[in-house]
Amino acid sequence: MRYLLIDRILDCKNGQQIKGMKNVAMSEDYLEFHFPKNPVMPGVLLLEAMVQLATWLQCVSTDFAQWFVLETVHKSKFYGFALPGDQVEIVVDLVPETPSEETGQDNRRLVFQAVGTVQGQKKIVAEFSGSTIPLTDIVDRDEQIHLYKLLRREMSL
Repeated sequence: MRYLLIDRILDCKNGQQIKGMKNVAMSEDYLEFHFPKNPVMPGVLLLEAMVQLATWLQCVSTDFAQWFVLETVHKSKFYGFALPGDQVEIVVDLVPETPSEETGQDNRRLVFQAVGTVQGQKKIVAEFSGSTIPLTDIVDRDEQIHLYKLLRREMSL
């Protein structure tokens, strides 16, 4: 099973930033066990939602040619819980590339910084990095374009 943790993409600036929304619904099966009688969205799934948004940013910025693959979480800090009924707004920024000090060449590793808030209150901040692979190696390009348009509300069902 693949969890799609972004319910809507609110804005996207190619190669720079993407904003999205995760609606935490009481019916999500992972809430039954995390934690019994006190359901909260697991922090690792909030981080995964951030990575999914970073992937959408990379897809859009490369005309759906590249897929981002997480390799390292450099920092993550949690400030509170995301509860059933919350809408978590997530903003992911691509950190501009800097030349590698060792080789003097461009560093091909992508670095992202992300913040997740609920009603303006910070819930998670993270910095993570990874590399890219060709999108078509793992998913159908046209299906991803269709899904992106649905998430942006550029088309209806």
